[in-house]
Amino acid sequence: MEQTLKITNVLSDPTRYYIYQYISNRHQEVTVQEIADQFNIHPNVARLHLSKLEDVNMLVSETKKTGKGGRPSRLYRLSDDVIQLSFPFRDYQLLSKIAIESMLAFGEEGKKALYTTGKKFGSEIITQEVKRLPDSANEMTFEQKLNIMKNAATIAGFYPEFEINEDHSKIYFQIFNCPFKELAKDHTESVCNMHFQFLKGMFDSLFDSAELIEKENMISGCNSCSYQVTVTK
Repeated sequence: MEQTLKITNVLSDPTRYYIYQYISNRHQEVTVQEIADQFNIHPNVARLHLSKLEDVNMLVSETKKTGKGGRPSRLYRLSDDVIQLSFPFRDYQLLSKIAIESMLAFGEEGKKALYTTGKKFGSEIITQEVKRLPDSANEMTFEQKLNIMKNAATIAGFYPEFEINEDHSKIYFQIFNCPFKELAKDHTESVCNMHFQFLKGMFDSLFDSAELIEKENMISGCNSCSYQVTVTK
């Protein structure tokens, strides 16, 4: 019980929680600088968060040479110990299935409501990330917008990867985990369209315009869902 309290106390900090979630999704070692860049924080702050996670044995670290010269880097990875916290079980997947099937029962109007709701929640997850910025009232750079998108997509459980073209007009966006894939097996078209609108809501909240085109879909047998997004900054 004492260890559980320590862990919940460490994870009560939102940034620290997102850092642990990010490392969990990466399944590989990370450096202090990578975390600092990913979450747009100072390396000293990133080091503090990583140390706190290591203190409760959620992470372990070791110093390794990178082969690029200079001083060795400290690399952090998930602890081999399984972290288990006991909370009341809630079957959110069942709840999601009931909600989606209820909306689809209303035919085309139900589908329209489903897609509108998906886009709304995509917008809201970006809004929450923007609020975490100390200068959120100022106009954001493309790099800041992209970092917000990366953080929000990671929080949503997408395991995302991004590539950008030279003039920053196109974003190539891959998702290696779809939170809706179990539901999509039974309602592929409707759930995938809702997922598309969820992503559209995310991009529309950050850019003046965003044309989203689906390139691959994991439900059809691809390794990922991938998209090309043409944006106007």
